[in-house]
Amino acid sequence: MNNGTNSQLLKGSLSVVILRLLEEREKMYGYEITQKVKELTAGEMAITEGALYPALHKLEAEGLLTTEIQVVDGRARKYYSLTKDGHREAVSRVSELTAFLQNLQTILNVGFKPAL
Repeated sequence: MNNGTNSQLLKGSLSVVILRLLEEREKMYGYEITQKVKELTAGEMAITEGALYPALHKLEAEGLLTTEIQVVDGRARKYYSLTKDGHREAVSRVSELTAFLQNLQTILNVGFKPAL
């Protein structure tokens, strides 16, 4: 797949990806999120730090994420987790995106016939 296209598509749904991963894993740090996306997509999708951290900060400002600093191997690591509102929003956004993708798939599967 074209990584440029994947990048644009992922950017539009990045908040849903973050919320879904945190719903599944409870808490994660930024680099861990990027690596999990690579792992789940067999390297087809990659999240850059330049896209990830603004999205995390926005979700935090919306009250959907909380943070916790932990020292790991002598280094401070910022973990993100969902708030109660974040859990509700994760369910809502995943549901919305799933419905959108189903509708998009229906449109893409329509057999178009050339005009005569």
